[in-house]
Amino acid sequence: MVYFVGAGPGAPDLITLRGKNLLENADVIIYAGSLVNPALLGFAKANCEVYNSAVMTLDEVIEVIKSAENSLKTVIRLHTGDPSLYGAVREQMDRLTAVNIEFEVCPGVSSFCAAAASLKAEYTLPGISQTVILTRAAGRTPVPDGESIRLLAAHKASMVLFLSANLLEKTSEDLISGGYPGETPAAIVYKASWQDEKIVPTTVAELAKSAAENNINKTALVCVGNFLGENYNLSKLYSADFATLYREAKL
Repeated sequence: MVYFVGAGPGAPDLITLRGKNLLENADVIIYAGSLVNPALLGFAKANCEVYNSAVMTLDEVIEVIKSAENSLKTVIRLHTGDPSLYGAVREQMDRLTAVNIEFEVCPGVSSFCAAAASLKAEYTLPGISQTVILTRAAGRTPVPDGESIRLLAAHKASMVLFLSANLLEKTSEDLISGGYPGETPAAIVYKASWQDEKIVPTTVAELAKSAAENNINKTALVCVGNFLGENYNLSKLYSADFATLYREAKL
């Protein structure tokens, strides 16, 4: 059996209980070594086989899985954050389906959630934004037509950019030309939840400069939007004059 497990954003104690249990019982672990905290491998049993997929191709990953399956071994494919976000898991699952190997997915805590926690921020503030855009800048990997940063910026929603820390000069230009004023608050969150996490408050116009000054060009999220500002409306849910299924309005 193969389990695709979300490792969480980095801190070993932010993996789910289910994910930890699966790691502890794995016979083979294939982990994304360029992103997953190696401390998580401490949950593995002593005789577990461990492979670093950072130095492997898709074909090599599948061959390890097939060999383990033939030996009736339990395989954990350990991905950073949640596997459904930039995890390149669909191509692996399709290959396993083609050779009749069963698999399950164990979700994980995404780094964009860890970034909000570190920033002590709420992406969906009333009166500011009720939408969160998770995206990436176009680099070596393109984005589909209609999903450019410039077009998405027109919504002025809360935005979190993955895999874009080395593209911030062009990204800043696109955000501004798309609709965010240059003074819109932003934050660069390097290695959210890791011991060496770094938070860099900045603005949309100063993204590239702030990243350069802090020597950040990878393993960082870029958070953009007025949810990082001071102004917002209070929630209706907890307002005394707002009735719900559980309490009457207090006039």
